[in-house]
Amino acid sequence: MLGLSLGEKQFIKGGIAQDLRSDGRKRLTYRPISVETGIIPQASGSARVRMGATEVIASVKAELGRPSPLQPDKGKVAIYVDCSPTAEPTFEGRGGEELSTELSVALQRCLLGGKSGAGAAIDLSSLVVIEGKICWDLYIDGLVVSSDGNLLDALGAAIKAALSNTGIPRANVASGASGDGQPEVDISDEEFLQFDTSGVPVIVTLTKVGKHYIVDATAEEESQMSSAVSISVNRQGHICGLTKRGGAGLDPSIILDMISVAKHVSEQLINKLDSEIAAAEADEEES
Repeated sequence: MLGLSLGEKQFIKGGIAQDLRSDGRKRLTYRPISVETGIIPQASGSARVRMGATEVIASVKAELGRPSPLQPDKGKVAIYVDCSPTAEPTFEGRGGEELSTELSVALQRCLLGGKSGAGAAIDLSSLVVIEGKICWDLYIDGLVVSSDGNLLDALGAAIKAALSNTGIPRANVASGASGDGQPEVDISDEEFLQFDTSGVPVIVTLTKVGKHYIVDATAEEESQMSSAVSISVNRQGHICGLTKRGGAGLDPSIILDMISVAKHVSEQLINKLDSEIAAAEADEEES
């Protein structure tokens, strides 16, 4: 991104301090959000989300696998993000690789409760076909197409939309399969189970610029931040995960206030996202 002049930096910070940002928004207002679903026919589910000039795509691929011996009653989910060099010149080479890893880890933490899957917002037990033997593995891929800030929240929204678009084939276990041998499973080509996304949270990133924090920061606003806290919140207002970036430390009381603000903001975001997903699904059925 191009360097900002001192005047531009002061303009951004001054506007945020007065609750009037460069693009006319208040501190806790999102840019327009649009959702398209079913954009990748080969995937089990897919979605495109635009937040202002930030555009991301998420796809879900479901494949049969074996449960982990440590969690025989749960399926597995892997999240990987790719930052296209065409989205931002700084994504060329190592810059893009490092950001891809950072976003993948943050999404894993916010949506799956970390590597262990404890406190997972995605119901992993619903992915088991036969406990200890067969489960569905979900491979979730995110792609940053165009970058103008707030990538984590946009990717979280796209994953939620892609999961709501995901149909998992009905798996019927062949009768008579017993013993220690791997059971035979018939995968239906016609019957699909819709993935339950009611518990999947949204991610709200609060970016601290000066003494104030804002939601849905643009790339210019992010360049002036001291730190950012991303909080994933579900429909019940429960915190599913939290991650921080930026070098500046934060007082615990500020983090508690950020969590309170994130809970409040998440309600509006969930309602907006749900209505956009429903509209996108309706458009997809008509076309």
